[in-house]
Amino acid sequence: MKNNFLLLLAIALSLTACEPENRVYIEHQELSPDFEWLQKDKRTFKVPVESGVDYNLSLSFRYTTGYQHEVGRVKVTETSPSGEVQVYEYDLKVREANGDYIGNPGLDIWDSEHVVAANKQYEETGIYSYSLEHNMRQDPMNFVMEIGVILDIVK
Repeated sequence: MKNNFLLLLAIALSLTACEPENRVYIEHQELSPDFEWLQKDKRTFKVPVESGVDYNLSLSFRYTTGYQHEVGRVKVTETSPSGEVQVYEYDLKVREANGDYIGNPGLDIWDSEHVVAANKQYEETGIYSYSLEHNMRQDPMNFVMEIGVILDIVK
């Protein structure tokens, strides 16, 4: 029993040790098991924030070797706790002009993080909703595995 507890403790510590201490939110959501993202397949994230705090809002993008484009275009719909809606479009650069992939590799899987709003301040404290969909001309977006939202406090 003691060994099981130590094993669980070690696993828990290893999972939390990799995150920056100023990270207040991170969530990734899987897309299709066929490594494609359909435009109609929106992913929604519920992010708790406080007003008066500077944040860096980032999007994470997990893709596989074979992704053909230099960028992944993402449309983000932000809804405040009171229901105010704003729409943003971001180009997530995932390949260099020479074709090299950008991000942290793991065999044929690449993880990239993209700061899309630096020093962002929220008007309201509460839960903001982020709905993400791809905004590429080609549908589906192939060789994509996950999309995510990350929120860090600016130090």
